[in-house]
Amino acid sequence: MKLKNDNFKSRFDCRNHLTFIKSLFKIHIMRKLIALFMLAGILFAPAFANAQEAADSAAQESTPVVEEPAASPMIVDDEIVAEELSFHQVVKEKFIEGDPLYMTPVLICLILGLAVALERIITLNLSTTNTKKLLAKVEDALTSGGIEAAKDVTKNTKGPVASIFTQGLMRYSEGIEMVEKSIIAYGSVEMGRLEKGLIWISLFISLAPMLGFMGTVIGMIGAFDSIEAAGDISPSLVAGGIKIALLTTVAGLIVAIILQLFYNYLVSKIDSLVNDMEDASISLVDVLVKHKLTGK
Repeated sequence: MKLKNDNFKSRFDCRNHLTFIKSLFKIHIMRKLIALFMLAGILFAPAFANAQEAADSAAQESTPVVEEPAASPMIVDDEIVAEELSFHQVVKEKFIEGDPLYMTPVLICLILGLAVALERIITLNLSTTNTKKLLAKVEDALTSGGIEAAKDVTKNTKGPVASIFTQGLMRYSEGIEMVEKSIIAYGSVEMGRLEKGLIWISLFISLAPMLGFMGTVIGMIGAFDSIEAAGDISPSLVAGGIKIALLTTVAGLIVAIILQLFYNYLVSKIDSLVNDMEDASISLVDVLVKHKLTGK
């Protein structure tokens, strides 16, 4: 039994000794590897640094360097640098470039059209009447003083509505039907007066572009004559002739656009006045019927 224990103890000691030797061998190898890595790092670090520098320099050489051109000294000359032209000066310059012979008729259309439009605007604004207030006055006059008092009220009031009321009241003695017929007939007359002058604005709207286009066609003919005389198609010659020729068309279109805006405003104003005239006429007939039935 003692022999077995001694053998077991000797085997255990041998195993521990072998394990200790293996651990010492591993530590020795690790120290060798660490020393080897450190030596390799010391030896190859300069080489890596040189390679990185070479790569950076090569990249810089391959990248094209764009040099900004040196700013040339600006030569400021009061005679070369022109002041900005005003709107009036630009219009005057384009008018002269487009040939006054063809631009003048277009300008005349604009002046006459604006004159008629402004006259119509003033007239229509003065023709506007507060129909509700007028009806209230007429009704009060009928109640207090009869037909003659109502006539005095309408005669002293300006506007197409008051004129229609006057014509209707003048036919009151002939019956309500005659009053209605008189209102309808005189309403057509007042509508014709309101639309007075619109035909001229419409004429200038149509005429201005046609005059401009005529100037363009004549200018193009002149440009082709110049090309034929020169015997060669010069871009500057063609472009200049076409530019001058097209200015008249542009002027005609601008005039037509301006006059068209005024025309549309006048038409809408007349429509508003006509609607007021119709509503007020119906209300007047109702008031007269009421007055006749009550006998007041």
